[in-house]
Amino acid sequence: MRVAIAGAGNVGRSIAAELVGNGHQVLLIERDPEAMRPERVPEAEWLLADACELENLRQAHLESCDVAVSATGDDKVNLVVSLLAKTEFAVPRVVGRVNRAENEWLFNEEWGVDVSVSKPRLLAALVEEAVSVGDLVRLLTFRQSQANLVEITLPLDAPHVGSAVADVPLPSDVAMVAIIRGRRVFAPSPDDTLESGDELVFVCHEDAEDAARAVILGKSR
Repeated sequence: MRVAIAGAGNVGRSIAAELVGNGHQVLLIERDPEAMRPERVPEAEWLLADACELENLRQAHLESCDVAVSATGDDKVNLVVSLLAKTEFAVPRVVGRVNRAENEWLFNEEWGVDVSVSKPRLLAALVEEAVSVGDLVRLLTFRQSQANLVEITLPLDAPHVGSAVADVPLPSDVAMVAIIRGRRVFAPSPDDTLESGDELVFVCHEDAEDAARAVILGKSR
């Protein structure tokens, strides 16, 4: 997979290093010469250019990318890059970084964003996830499909503690994708038994969240 990342600050470089480590081709685009540090991610391509300029994106051959990530610290820049990537270069998947919570509503398909990653929301979700047992925590929103990545930590009195995964009557539009148990992370099989303290991770349509909460925890909001 070929990925273009606009913004080579700490966030952009961290994403690039992770993707390179997973075997993907990565191009980092950065307009600030002082932020150009190819030695930090030497396996990636680096381009000194303003990603808001159409000609620079042509030079980067953005049309050959499978994913574009707008990861700068400026929401206006991230929106422009996302829109250009989607409308001018037809990049199949565009991910936009949201820096300020009040701008989150802008990061949608009208601006070319398929998936928005809100730093304020993510930090809040991680805090909730760290302290919340017995409630549903929304971790990530997939804008295009109106689906969310959510987590529920099972309390001792959850109705399906001790039940097999196959016996949990999940509503439609809810899929359990992982169980985190201590240091283990595994994909659930029908015969796996749920235990108190398990962190269950679901992909869930936003309209089905209350139903999922009711099934897993025996309570609605």
